[in-house]
Amino acid sequence: MRETLSVVEKAAQGDANVCIYGENGTGKELIARAIHYCGPRRSRPLITLDCTTIPEGLTESHLFGHVKGAFTGAIQNQEGVFSLANSGTLFLDEIAELSPPQQAKLLRVIQFREFTMVGGTQPKRVDVRFITATNKDLRQAVAEGKFRADLYYRIAVIQIGLSPLRERLEDIPLLIAHFITRFAAQYQKPARQLTPKALELFLHYEWPGNVRQLENCIEQGVIFSRGESLDIEDFLGFFGPKPVVREAAPVFPSGDGIFGRSLRELEEWYILETLRRLGGNRTRTAQFLGISLRGLQYKLKRYSLEAPAEPRFA
Repeated sequence: MRETLSVVEKAAQGDANVCIYGENGTGKELIARAIHYCGPRRSRPLITLDCTTIPEGLTESHLFGHVKGAFTGAIQNQEGVFSLANSGTLFLDEIAELSPPQQAKLLRVIQFREFTMVGGTQPKRVDVRFITATNKDLRQAVAEGKFRADLYYRIAVIQIGLSPLRERLEDIPLLIAHFITRFAAQYQKPARQLTPKALELFLHYEWPGNVRQLENCIEQGVIFSRGESLDIEDFLGFFGPKPVVREAAPVFPSGDGIFGRSLRELEEWYILETLRRLGGNRTRTAQFLGISLRGLQYKLKRYSLEAPAEPRFA
């Protein structure tokens, strides 16, 4: 995330179009807002349009606006998102959902920086920075003919990828602390901490809804908590009867793989195997082993260990 935020900081200082990739709930809109409000257009409008909500027959009206009498029901002039975002930023969320005709109309505006309102006759110039977001692989969509290659190259001058929460477990305790503080103040509740048992569940859970799901979970726990700390019982309704959790414990070598080995060798193997099964995440590995991160780093340095693809012996 530090690397990602470094890219965000650099992208904010320029005016190039940005495309943000990530699963639902990873914070794509937050990144878009950060780019806008940290950049030179911060005092200008930021307009957001969810591309999944545009009715097929009203694409041009949503994007470009319409004049009175342009079609049945057009009882007055109505500005589109391009007019509203003029001199500012237009954030198009889930851009992969646009149909080919919608993509073609958007491409023309990005290329020529002008558009004509539905029913109008005079083209209007527009000065907009485009930030887009998607939960799909646009390069694959281009290869499959589902997304225009020329539009892809226009919107993805700068590309920012957001990792799912399950791939950055070290962020979970920090996010938990942030959300607890925020919701405790919002609901005028004590800022209770998670019990070790609850934290263990949070660190092993898959989080299919990513940060947004974690945020909702903490909000529920803060609202319904009654004890001195937040325990698993405060979240059971959220996780359901059978939470989806990742595999945790490495299996010791068996048979001849364990006998004849020194304690040092077994400790070395166990650290390697735990690192491997936890994706090389040292913070999570230290928590799982019940030692401090500094202690784990000391052992890694002493043994000169790195996480291999396979254990050294089985």
